[in-house]
Amino acid sequence: MLLGGALVARAELNWQTDAAKAQTQAKAEKKLVMLDFTGSDWCGWCIRLNKEVFSKPEFAEYAKKNLVLVEVDFPRRKELSEEQKKANAALAAKYSIRGYPTLVVLDSAGKKVGTLGYMAGGPTAFIAELEKLKK
Repeated sequence: MLLGGALVARAELNWQTDAAKAQTQAKAEKKLVMLDFTGSDWCGWCIRLNKEVFSKPEFAEYAKKNLVLVEVDFPRRKELSEEQKKANAALAAKYSIRGYPTLVVLDSAGKKVGTLGYMAGGPTAFIAELEKLKK
């Protein structure tokens, strides 16, 4: 039963890949943008973050109300379009990304308000950190 819940939560999250569109949406809806710089199919900490936080119903609920989610992926096995690879590389350069997972949080105007990474404690701890950035 738990597995089904996790799958539903993951499906409910709308991870975008176009940061500019996400920023426009965030401005209109007065939400934060969370850029998830990840190696989705090889980075152990990224996979743990996904399993322990992003796949949980509590996070899905919070994200729906407060966040516009953007996946900036650097996979090794999954193929991305050249256009997507270039866009992701440009974002990584813009925010000086040095490792994965790195989560860059922007306010609705596009200003960087914080950076997060993997943390223990599941969705509760993660949401608490996001709440601090909203202030």
